[in-house]
Amino acid sequence: MSKEIEVPELGFLALIRYAWRQLTSMRTALILLMLMGIAAIPGSLIPQRITNQIAVRELFTTNPDLAKWYDRFSLFDVYGSPWFSAVYILLFISLIGCVLPRSVEHYKAMRAQPPVTPKNLSRLEHHQEFAGGAESLDRAALWFKKNRFRVRVEGNSISAEKGFVRETGNLLFHLSLILILVGVSFGSLFGMRGEAIINVGERFVNVATSYDSVSFGKLTGEKSLPTFEIKLDKFLGEYDPVTNAPKDYTAWVTITDNGSTYKKVIKVNKPLTFGNTRVYLQANGYSPVVTVRDSEGNVALQGPIPFLPQDGNLRSIGSIKVPDAQPQIGFVSSFVPTNARTSDQGAVSIFPELLDPKLLFSIWKGDLGLDSGIPQSVYRIDTSQLEKVGLGSVKPGETFTYPEGSITLETVVPWVNLQFVDDPGKSYALIGAILAILGLLSSLYGRRRRIWVRTISAGVEVAGLAKNSAPGLDVEIENFVSAIKGEK
Repeated sequence: MSKEIEVPELGFLALIRYAWRQLTSMRTALILLMLMGIAAIPGSLIPQRITNQIAVRELFTTNPDLAKWYDRFSLFDVYGSPWFSAVYILLFISLIGCVLPRSVEHYKAMRAQPPVTPKNLSRLEHHQEFAGGAESLDRAALWFKKNRFRVRVEGNSISAEKGFVRETGNLLFHLSLILILVGVSFGSLFGMRGEAIINVGERFVNVATSYDSVSFGKLTGEKSLPTFEIKLDKFLGEYDPVTNAPKDYTAWVTITDNGSTYKKVIKVNKPLTFGNTRVYLQANGYSPVVTVRDSEGNVALQGPIPFLPQDGNLRSIGSIKVPDAQPQIGFVSSFVPTNARTSDQGAVSIFPELLDPKLLFSIWKGDLGLDSGIPQSVYRIDTSQLEKVGLGSVKPGETFTYPEGSITLETVVPWVNLQFVDDPGKSYALIGAILAILGLLSSLYGRRRRIWVRTISAGVEVAGLAKNSAPGLDVEIENFVSAIKGEK
């Protein structure tokens, strides 16, 4: 009977060592990179709480069973979910454990001398023998120096090596990926991103409650916001009179920062800077300034109402909600800066500037649902539980009267959407992306090769070897032979 082979059990340290080797293999790193790409797909297809809270709420209303499963697997917060973070951290560790030891070994190989000349050069690629002597070695040494080969001289032979840039580029590419991951992680941990709509004449104070939407990194919060104020003095949008295409956007602002006040100009590609925070001019539109009175003539609402543009001519939609009126009143509205009518679309705008502005609306009364605690869009009104009062339209200075009160369009002011970004890791990510491209180009176009030359009794013999059968060695050998023969 044959003895059964007993496989010894792995101890704790051996198991840890085995797991580390598996995690830090290039194969595992590629699998994790693919998994992270796949894991990011739901974040593009499913609304995320951090960017679209209203869409998430609507999904809970229309399809509660599916929404519960999405929520259970953190699909409404993909990039902050435990499973996405696990893949991200494992990829980070895998790349470090895989690339750093290879980089150390590559550095040692670059510092080491080229390998000694093999005994049988005739077995190598592009082997040649020709007449010559010691002067051929002198010419060979000069040619190697001119072409930046690393050289090793052993008696009657010279070994030369070149092309480490290929492996250097490969390692640089992977090290750059680590730098990009560091930049992304810094941004997600310590960054901030917010948006705010500001009407001309209004002031923005940099506190969390002033933002229309704001998100902070995992390790930062409201207390990290720098103290500054921005007052929008004027905004001008310039448009081509033939194509209606925008030519330029300019916002003039007054800044109050650290006790000092000064003027600045913001353009699309010219943001404001406050320390690490940058303020970008993101979008623009119009805010009708309205006064709504109740049936007794008391002012129930007064001020600018931002409307959301729908096309290049800034035809906009919006809602005017008057919760202080009795009963509550809502206006489902649209605004056109240059009014015109078509048979199929009704009122449209034919130019983005305020040449003939007009506000159109339908009037509804009833409970607007503002006290329900459920967030809702400022641009829309749910009219399913409301009663329609009538239809109307006004131009600046006009008043429309209805049984429950009146609405007056006082004037129209532009608004701008400012995006506030504090991303401390973007510099690392940018440098990493540039280095990754350089490393990739180096690894694609670099050619590792070795050339040996030796004097023998019959003359001189030459041979070469290209790593991974890279092309071009035959041409280089011919140039080398011509040089040591004294032909070039």
